[in-house]
Amino acid sequence: MTEGSALLVHVVDDDESMRSALARLLRAAGYEVRVYASAADFLRRTPGMGPECALLDVRLRGPTGLDLQEGLLATDDPMPIVFLTGHGDIPMSVRAMKSGAVDFLTKPADHGALLQAVARALARSAELREKREEVRRLRERFNRLTSREREVFAHVVSGQLNKQVAFDLGTAERTIKAHRHNVMEKMQAHSVADLVRMAQALELSIGS
Repeated sequence: MTEGSALLVHVVDDDESMRSALARLLRAAGYEVRVYASAADFLRRTPGMGPECALLDVRLRGPTGLDLQEGLLATDDPMPIVFLTGHGDIPMSVRAMKSGAVDFLTKPADHGALLQAVARALARSAELREKREEVRRLRERFNRLTSREREVFAHVVSGQLNKQVAFDLGTAERTIKAHRHNVMEKMQAHSVADLVRMAQALELSIGS
């Protein structure tokens, strides 16, 4: 999934025997596993270097698994979550899934279903990491643009022609062409469609 990076599963369950059993199953499947007895223990974790997900019980000492899910959603780096609980109900599962959980499984879960859910969570983590890395690269390129080039960038992605941009900015069309060339080169864009996609990824406002 991500070459050179371990696939890490964080298991959070206050039942020691359950933690041990889950750890054995997941390690046998080739995953790196870290176990925690509470949400507080989990929050003191060291982040992994590659894709990672959390396998959470709902009922924990202190904050619940659902509380922990809400806390993770508020961070800049939300982690995909699979719930595994012996105390779930329909309202809990609906709340968890609406908040983005990959799956909500009931103990004792079928091993195949559990491993499939973990694999989906790790795939989502890899996808999110790649998107964050792409935005970081785009942000670095965008920060190299001059203030005038950023203005031209904004006008171009709004759909304006060079002569319209020149009129709005009060300069010559050939000057806009030069700025536009610089923008395309610095952003490593091959087309206006590329620039629009980049503006969307950077969450820049697009409009005429």
